Amino acid sequence: MKALVALILLVQLPIHKAVPAAPPAPLGCDDPESEAAAEVAVNYINGHSHHGYKFALNRIEDIRVVPQGPNNDIILLELDLLETKCPILSPTPLANCTVRSFAEHAVEGDCDVKLQKVDGTLSVLASKCHSHADSSEDILKVCPDCSLLARMNNTEVLETVSAALNDYNSKTTDSYLRLLEIGRAKIQYHPAHVIVTEFAVGATNCSAEEAKANVGACQLLPEDQSNYGFCTAVMVKRPSQDLQVDCQLYGHQPGVTYIHPGQDTSAGLAPSAVGVTNHNLALVHNNPVASESSSSEILRSMLSAKSLTKRAVAEAAQHDKVPRPVGFVPPPPPCPGKIRHFDI
Repeated sequence: MKALVALILLVQLPIHKAVPAAPPAPLGCDDPESEAAAEVAVNYINGHSHHGYKFALNRIEDIRVVPQGPNNDIILLELDLLETKCPILSPTPLANCTVRSFAEHAVEGDCDVKLQKVDGTLSVLASKCHSHADSSEDILKVCPDCSLLARMNNTEVLETVSAALNDYNSKTTDSYLRLLEIGRAKIQYHPAHVIVTEFAVGATNCSAEEAKANVGACQLLPEDQSNYGFCTAVMVKRPSQDLQVDCQLYGHQPGVTYIHPGQDTSAGLAPSAVGVTNHNLALVHNNPVASESSSSEILRSMLSAKSLTKRAVAEAAQHDKVPRPVGFVPPPPPCPGKIRHFDI
């Protein structure tokens, strides 16, 4: 009888079911973890870009975390970047590079980046970027007198670069410099006719004096001795004529190489730069040593993340239609994040 009573009491005891742990709150675009991932992504992008200038983070547009297992997450980032004044070959750390101002005809980069975080360590699996200069109309609305970016194969631009390099080589007692690529150019017509160009150069195995005898024999220094640099030239055509050239060589940087365009041109232009105003950050890069580096799978996951983000925005908009108490201040949306420099 006692056994029966004990069994009845046991059956009547409440059963406590295990409550599943709540999923972690989604990351906001300005959270420290998001900013750490963005820093790794931007460094990766600049490290795999071979032309033009370094880019700095302007805004984290979106972030999505896809758990893969214990201490293992896939992170999908959408980033807005801005062109800096540091050439891609410059040894200046990105933190010390000045972002080009809006009035200087800014260039924006848009990037999708896929990272993996394992045991707290971030690595980039793939990135896809493109860049574009702000529209001339936007610049002129704010600064009617500002000069605009010129096409890099503009005749006056090419003449200025050629004259500037010849002028520098005729006066230097050091290595003869060869043009690597034109970085950007601007032409002003009023009140004076002025052409401003920026271009990358490389030291050759000839002195400037030796080049006078046989310039065709002068070749860029081999990788283990390479010495790259950057020049700025200002040519005034009206009202008076003047040419000013300033070149800086960086010295040998182990591991830094210049990737020559697929088509060599005397103008120092990659095929993708002919007829345009800025080097496109047309970077599609898959990390060959990372797992899940199939480009099709990566692009699929990025597009999927974007569609989910749009759906979440739509659902949030519907949710916001619910009546709120007087004085209610909704929390800021987790994304997009803050603008660090300016919006274009």
